[in-house]
Amino acid sequence: MARIRGVRGAGALLAAVVAAVGMLAGCAPDFGTQHLRIAAGNAGGVYDKLAQGLATAWSAQLGMDRPEVLQTQGSPDNVNRVLSGDADVAFVAADVAADTSVLHPGRLAALARIHDDYLHVVVRDDAPVTSVAQLRGKRIAIGSAESGVEYIVRKILKVSGLDGTGVVSSRNLGLPEALAALERNEIDAVFWSGGLPTGPISALAGRIKLRLLDIAALMPAMRTANPVYRTATIPSTTYPGIGPVTTLVVPNFLVVRSEMADNLAEALVQGLFDSRDALVQASSAALSIDVHPAIETAPLPLHPGALNYYRTHKA
Repeated sequence: MARIRGVRGAGALLAAVVAAVGMLAGCAPDFGTQHLRIAAGNAGGVYDKLAQGLATAWSAQLGMDRPEVLQTQGSPDNVNRVLSGDADVAFVAADVAADTSVLHPGRLAALARIHDDYLHVVVRDDAPVTSVAQLRGKRIAIGSAESGVEYIVRKILKVSGLDGTGVVSSRNLGLPEALAALERNEIDAVFWSGGLPTGPISALAGRIKLRLLDIAALMPAMRTANPVYRTATIPSTTYPGIGPVTTLVVPNFLVVRSEMADNLAEALVQGLFDSRDALVQASSAALSIDVHPAIETAPLPLHPGALNYYRTHKA
């Protein structure tokens, strides 16, 4: 009789376990109805490559339709799309995010700090230009319209006293077009903000002699303009034949609207870190993705869902 009671007891225990598992499964977030849009950047750029990888990863991890990756002009365009509700997640340079948080307090939150970009001011080696101030009267490429590059360059020109009408001749050109114009001597300098090394710059440096302008003298004023800017060095080993220079570094954030559901924000952050190895295959910029620097998104606050992830993972 005792044995029969034991079997019945075991069966009851098994039934209870199955019921508990079912209840837990029922409580697990269901993201199958989510349709996310990721504001990225120009096709083939770092933002776009990372966004494509994340879209694939989030779809598989969260059981949702593959998020739509939106081709955009860059950070200012991206942040406007998130604020307007035309995008749900966006890659945004920290300076744009910081200025937006002042203009629209409480509207944006960060999921993570992703990677850093370095400002390049590229000139031909035979150009009689050794500083940004000497670009007065010159022809310069300032990045695509509404891009993060243009956003930084406008500040650079202002602190250099080059922002007046007709002081410089500026053109909105993407990097490939800008470097091609530099090679043809149609412009005198190319401004670019990107990772190290930036492939198209390396390729051009292999064909003609280039230099990078040092902007150490401008950094105190640039840090006053926006404290997120940091000073760093582009080493001499980065590009063939180009010596080391001091330049500006700006972090990049993954941002969402503050009202995004906490469980979705947390799941997106977990998916970001779970897919890091795959993202590295898409872009070497993903090598910088790490839990500890990821929380450094000041002055933009971390989303509560993201904060819960980092607390759980001891960031």
